[in-house]
Amino acid sequence: MSKKTTRSLWFCRECGSEHVKWQGQCRVCGSWNSLVEEPTGNLFQPASDLGRPVPIPLQDIDTAAESRLPLPDPELNRVLGGGLVEGSLILLGGEPGIGKSTLLLQLALALKGRRVLYVSGEESERQLRLRAERLPQLNDQVLVYAETQLEAVLAAALDLKPDLLCIDSIQTLSTAEVKAAPGSPSQVRECTLGLLRLAKGQSLPVVLVGHITKEGLIAGPKLLEHMVDVVLEFEGDRRYDYRLVRSQKNRFGSTPEIGVYEMRAEGLRPVVNPSELFLPSGDSAFAGVAVAATQEGTRPFLVEVQALVTPTSYVVAQRSSTGFDSGRLHMLVAVLEKKCNFRLADQDVFLNVAGGLHIDDPAVDLAVACALASSFLEEPIPPDMAFAGEVGLTGEVRSVGRVDARVAETARLGFKHLVVAERQLAEREPPAGLTLMGFGQLVEVFKFLFGPGAQRG
Repeated sequence: MSKKTTRSLWFCRECGSEHVKWQGQCRVCGSWNSLVEEPTGNLFQPASDLGRPVPIPLQDIDTAAESRLPLPDPELNRVLGGGLVEGSLILLGGEPGIGKSTLLLQLALALKGRRVLYVSGEESERQLRLRAERLPQLNDQVLVYAETQLEAVLAAALDLKPDLLCIDSIQTLSTAEVKAAPGSPSQVRECTLGLLRLAKGQSLPVVLVGHITKEGLIAGPKLLEHMVDVVLEFEGDRRYDYRLVRSQKNRFGSTPEIGVYEMRAEGLRPVVNPSELFLPSGDSAFAGVAVAATQEGTRPFLVEVQALVTPTSYVVAQRSSTGFDSGRLHMLVAVLEKKCNFRLADQDVFLNVAGGLHIDDPAVDLAVACALASSFLEEPIPPDMAFAGEVGLTGEVRSVGRVDARVAETARLGFKHLVVAERQLAEREPPAGLTLMGFGQLVEVFKFLFGPGAQRG
């Protein structure tokens, strides 16, 4: 009989990266004194009745569309690309208390006529029942299993044959095959591998809840994100009622895609029309405010960008942004100084995307630049005007993608004007009531908005 051999590896507590020996600093995330030693044994071997695939010729593979389990939640359906694919492994990550468990329990309760096995390693059955009573509906097909041993979870799934398996959370599971504490990188890796084999062998969709580190990364080895089919990030500011489910990886749909929710006492309410939530509720015009037509995945919506430019009282002027990349803000300030002759070296610049959103779309550049200029000049922008354009380092207004969807959303919300890049005006007929205006340079936009004196030298 061959002797089972074990060896030790070093794992980073912050990012989960693997190292063959100890060192003071993690070479991946740069954190100090974060490496811990853990023994690694043989990979977990699932039960033989999980099902093993057999090699088949490539031309014999069925290319029909994958079977999906449609969800009653329209936002989650959008993010997943139309529902849960049979045999898919989905990872849902987010900060503690952001609402991951609430969203997962709400999904399980809403699947009427489907058997759901909800495995809870963090809450007892009583705690889950008390939380479920705050939600609008109950479902007698949801089976709660408070267990942290992977072998017991696999046995229960094979016995009950549910339509959906929920694991809350993957950091609480452990297997006897690995001599390490629950939540350690090796335990997370081996437990995910066991659930992956269960999902593929039984065509069972599995949803895993994952914790994140203080840097905002999903805890555990980076391999965890490669093993799963879908990675969803649940994000939002706790000071606001809005939450976003953002798709970071999806083998069965488009990325990045987002779903918008509103946190209420009775749970998370899907927001079908997010533009109405993130836009101002009046027709008053204020200096430093501009509206951007942005796009997340396949969904267009409008957001309000607020800027404040004021003389500094420090030796070095401040540059601060909330909801917008700070590096890109520095770039736009430099473009305003170099190409548009705005003297901002002695001005503090503050930027905020209203509603607690975090926007990465380059098409917001034009709205940000106009909001900065508006605040600096103390000249308001017409409230019925929106912007969609990227700003280059030479001060030109560049084209953006999916402009037709942005135009349609802007017109639907009653805006009268949309400013885009000049080259995107060709062969494009806007909807009735909306006027498209194209500009090639940022200085031309400022002269149109604020008059010839906007270019300050």
